[in-house]
Amino acid sequence: MLPNTGKLAGCTLFITGASRGIGKAIALKAAKDGANIVIAAKTAEPHPTLPGTIYTAAAEIEAAGGKALPCIVNVREEQQIINAVEKAVETFGGIDILVNNASAISLTGTLETETKKVNLMMDVNVRGTYLTSKICLPHLRKSMNPHILNLSPPMNLNPMWFKNHCAYTISKYGMSMCVLGMAEEFRGEVAVNALWPKTAIHTAAMDMLGGSGIEKQCRKTDIIADAAYCILTKPKSFTGNFIIDEVLLREEGVKDFDAYAIAPGHPLVPDFFLDLETDMTGRKQEGYGGSQAFKEEKKLSGSQQEGSESAAAKLLSPVAETFRVIQGAITEEYVRTTQGIFQFELSGDEAGTWYIDLKTKGGSIGSGKPPLKADVVMSMSSTDFVKMFTGKLKPTLAFMTGKLRIKGNMALAIKLEKVLTQLNSKL
Repeated sequence: MLPNTGKLAGCTLFITGASRGIGKAIALKAAKDGANIVIAAKTAEPHPTLPGTIYTAAAEIEAAGGKALPCIVNVREEQQIINAVEKAVETFGGIDILVNNASAISLTGTLETETKKVNLMMDVNVRGTYLTSKICLPHLRKSMNPHILNLSPPMNLNPMWFKNHCAYTISKYGMSMCVLGMAEEFRGEVAVNALWPKTAIHTAAMDMLGGSGIEKQCRKTDIIADAAYCILTKPKSFTGNFIIDEVLLREEGVKDFDAYAIAPGHPLVPDFFLDLETDMTGRKQEGYGGSQAFKEEKKLSGSQQEGSESAAAKLLSPVAETFRVIQGAITEEYVRTTQGIFQFELSGDEAGTWYIDLKTKGGSIGSGKPPLKADVVMSMSSTDFVKMFTGKLKPTLAFMTGKLRIKGNMALAIKLEKVLTQLNSKL
């Protein structure tokens, strides 16, 4: 863990989405220095499923040693942002730091994403970040060491990060473009940087996306809070950077990353937009294009790629054999507790359609489409399918890295992951 230095004492931070999760964690870290925190978030009344309100967050911030100003702010509403900024300046005398943390997410394909969801993501992620920055900037420019920090990723143009959730990717990269443009526009006046986690972070949003048990594959919000603190205490000349939390903290001398894990020693899910083979040590957005790893990958000759794929195929059982073993392992208990029909659209060497019926009495498996309409349709390569069903590839990881595309009932897809965990010993 990164110790506090007291450098943020008396500074005023305006943090969007600070009533819970990453935003609140950053607020609490700064509060330990004695900072003033403007909690700019929507939740004033307790939410039926999500923890915390702007008022409960304010109580925690003040208990940690900071001063809190809870403001009801929906970043889709310009006037609410203006009102909160004016109240912050009136209360604390100015604004030193803006953290654009508020974000909306829908991991759906183009045809499955409703227009209202597209509008929500564009309004909160891109427009909200842009407007909040614009409204805070006149006050930030009066600060001794002003910072804007966006919770957004490096702009990796590998198509893998667009194909399964195009609208969400556009909206998050819009936040990153604000960093790219404003860092240059206000160079020498205001530092503007982006921060993104190397692994999944355990928040209420992650619980909704990943379901029960996902927390073991995540880190605590503390790692983002420590990385943010490190950035916000640097001079304003530190600007235009796209920072990965773990990389920065290693450079700062942090060695024990198990302290940030929910379940130390458990494999962690990498976050979106980071290629697994990419060493994210470079801070600047290089070349305004895709990641270097993606560029290098495209240079590989076809023969090299085919050679590695054929070598991997020889080590794996064929799809048909995997389904045969699954058939023998299915029990009435699996059917009773799952109650779902799963269709698999496989590509690659063993392309085809298969299904697993865990709804009809006795359960069944076969090639082709299921006799009854599938509740969940999963699309992936035949190689990755075999890896997934033999425990070599976790479904959550496959989904987050674009190897698995899911249509239909996500809750049932999560149930299938639990069944897979039980079946792995038999496969």
